[in-house]
Amino acid sequence: MSTRELTLAALFAALAAVAAIIGRIGVGIVPFSLVPFVVMLTGLILKPRAAALSMTLYLFLGLMGLPIFSSPPYGGIAYITKPTFGFLLGYIFSAYTISKLNQSKNSIFAILSGLMVLYLIGLSYLWFNLNFIMGTTITWIDTIKVGFLPYILPDLGKALAAILIATKVSKRLKSISQ
Repeated sequence: MSTRELTLAALFAALAAVAAIIGRIGVGIVPFSLVPFVVMLTGLILKPRAAALSMTLYLFLGLMGLPIFSSPPYGGIAYITKPTFGFLLGYIFSAYTISKLNQSKNSIFAILSGLMVLYLIGLSYLWFNLNFIMGTTITWIDTIKVGFLPYILPDLGKALAAILIATKVSKRLKSISQ
């Protein structure tokens, strides 16, 4: 990866941290977060490896203890035991998927695919965690009610905003590099 790609990856990791901090609205098991918006922007603007690296860096910094996640304890290795940790893992694969598909498909298809990846990983971990770590019994239907239904419409709104912003930012970045 070039120095430019590494720098952009670091900037998007920082943007994810800021989005998590300013968008901390905790309701229920899964808090509302602005980070999926940044994940979508990352995937639309960066190349696949840089997009995945960016979200990996965000996850790594949070697990090292920086208070950059959306809900308490906001950081640290103990966050792995939180029901929502799967969504953090999903950010890496979602950003990569969006970026990879955005190269050959349209942005809408790329983002919808990335959201599917994010929800698949996040909801699977949520279900597993609640059933086997937290000791509660939750069905797949209830998992979808808790971790998907309240968030899909806001995430689709974030997707639209990400497409509009990424289009303008990508043009600016291309003009700077020429």
